[in-house]
Amino acid sequence: MSSSPKALLEGGPDGLKTRIVPITPPGIELRVAHGGGYERFKVTPRWEDTPEGSLPVYEWVAHIDA
Repeated sequence: MSSSPKALLEGGPDGLKTRIVPITPPGIELRVAHGGGYERFKVTPRWEDTPEGSLPVYEWVAHIDA
């Protein structure tokens, strides 16, 4: 298991390759490249147990065109 901070993504398009992503540095917003643009996620107060450990949950907000 990697020691870098990670987050669990919730919501957004079904085609996202992974739901557990690195976050550097941890913050309030995360952008993930997808579909010629970016999917925007905001941090929530929730944490969820995953195979990578307990991770903060980031919730999908919107798609942003590149």
